Amino acid sequence: MAMSVGGSGGDEKPLSDINTTPLVDVMLVLLIIFLIAVPVVIQTVQVKLPNVVFDPTTTKPENVALSVRKDAGGNCEVYWGMTKVNQQELLDRAVAKLKAEIARQGGVGNPDLELPEAHVRGDVDTPWRCIGGAIYNMQMAGFAKVGFISEPPAGSAVQRM
Repeated sequence: MAMSVGGSGGDEKPLSDINTTPLVDVMLVLLIIFLIAVPVVIQTVQVKLPNVVFDPTTTKPENVALSVRKDAGGNCEVYWGMTKVNQQELLDRAVAKLKAEIARQGGVGNPDLELPEAHVRGDVDTPWRCIGGAIYNMQMAGFAKVGFISEPPAGSAVQRM
């Protein structure tokens, strides 16, 4: 391996310039490798997300309407209809409601048994832990269908005949 020394004139100091061309070549090769390799490494399951459209719900009297919001102190407030309940009361009421509805429809052996649904209306400023807690309690009680009630986007009202 040879070392280049200074130019003409008897000044034989080594040159301090570095040839950056090989460095740039290596960096470009690495960039191309990463551009090809990253999509292979990132694996996602292909899903088709639903379009948001207003689909009117059919409200049945046996369905449970819950409203969830946070109070001024940041605590969770859950309302069963218009009655404020804590988490234990919510679970107890949900179990009692489900048992009463199953008994009213003829018991678990009834092939036409339609279980009630829980409809959750969550305030926009409510933390997810509040809404998630209400959903968890309703599912622990045995409600198979727990859905959200939302405000439809402007201009998407459905005409009723």
